[in-house]
Amino acid sequence: MKAKLVVPREVASRDVDEAIDHYLGEGAAKAALVFVDALEKAYTHISRQPASGSPRYAHELNLPGLRSWPLTRFPYLVFYFERDDCVDVWRVLQAQRDIPAWINES
Repeated sequence: MKAKLVVPREVASRDVDEAIDHYLGEGAAKAALVFVDALEKAYTHISRQPASGSPRYAHELNLPGLRSWPLTRFPYLVFYFERDDCVDVWRVLQAQRDIPAWINES
């Protein structure tokens, strides 16, 4: 299967910026770089195998087609929809947060 383009929404990009700012604010520049690497690996995975993400929150939030994929070594989930021509990344959220409240935030 051909890899699909991963297209993060503006709010997903803000989520990523906030996570990086958090690590940098803690004086953990190396962690910030590793976070970016983990995110890139997650994006690569979902671009190649978008159906492999968990549909758990799709049921909880009544958003058919919503899937999530965890970042390796970080407590973050990438929330996305598979479209015909791309993977539409909605949010990148810390897994310990109130996901239903955060997923609807814009």
